[in-house]
Amino acid sequence: MATKETLEATARADTGKGAARALRRDGKLPAVVYGHHREAQSLTLDAKAVERLLAAIGSGATMIDLAVDDQEPVKALIREVQRDPLRPTSVIHLDLYEVQAGEKITVDVPIHIIGIPSGVRNFAGVLDHLLHKLEIEVLPADLPDHIDVDVTELEIGSVIFVRELSVPNAEILSDGDRVVCTVVPPRVEEVAVVAEVEGVVGDEAAAAEPELIRKPKAEEEDED
Repeated sequence: MATKETLEATARADTGKGAARALRRDGKLPAVVYGHHREAQSLTLDAKAVERLLAAIGSGATMIDLAVDDQEPVKALIREVQRDPLRPTSVIHLDLYEVQAGEKITVDVPIHIIGIPSGVRNFAGVLDHLLHKLEIEVLPADLPDHIDVDVTELEIGSVIFVRELSVPNAEILSDGDRVVCTVVPPRVEEVAVVAEVEGVVGDEAAAAEPELIRKPKAEEEDED
């Protein structure tokens, strides 16, 4: 089940880049909440409170309690966390989506890999994790923080497809033919080829090096 956290906010009328920059200078964060047939509402959040919240929930798909202007909290999902492209750890905007208990939502849930594949442990294979989120439709009460995928038994060449996964009380919307992960052979061939090429180059360089030609000692003495 999704972890419940509380976030307090105040409604704001000022919008635009100038207003957003002014908020950030004051240690605040611009945000917006929408969904469940409500018009989008601009909000002001405490930047440090948001940092603490994101640290607490990690990368999961998490439902939170959103309290606006001391009103009764509503259930909301963090839809998007916008970060400063020059400082990826710095959050600059938050998108929140209000949900209702009986209303299904569509959400991307992180995929967590569990275990070390047999092909990696025993044959030096490499695990390729190709799909990191799964799109599902689910009631808010059944929303998982993440989806665990056990890869312990995978051998080299084994593949896990989306169609092999199941999420309790949820419908998977991602394409069933998408590959979640696979184990590939050890990547040593390329290294061997590079070493071989370097060896050839070294031999050619040695062959091309000019010989030092010296006259016999007797001839050198005759010239004196």
